[in-house]
Amino acid sequence: MHILWWILVGLMAGWATGQLMRGSGYGVFMDIVLGIAGSLNGAFLMRSMGYSLHGGVLYSVIVAIAGAVILTAIARFFITVTRMIRVPSKNRNAGQ
Repeated sequence: MHILWWILVGLMAGWATGQLMRGSGYGVFMDIVLGIAGSLNGAFLMRSMGYSLHGGVLYSVIVAIAGAVILTAIARFFITVTRMIRVPSKNRNAGQ
């Protein structure tokens, strides 16, 4: 039942993360998917550090948003690095 709760909170966290982290977003659907994944990761990390998961709605939303923001930042970092690697150099064929 706890996982279902974190998924529902993740829906809200995904929307909130999309509003907080402006820029090259992923769209509403992907923001929600990252919100759900971030909320589940945030819940796991908080449980691993020994914090109670029964702090109420506000606690759940804060943890979910923090997890979603971190996951979105990591995703944006890797997408940026991948795009930088894929962009061919203009002078790559200059010597041939």
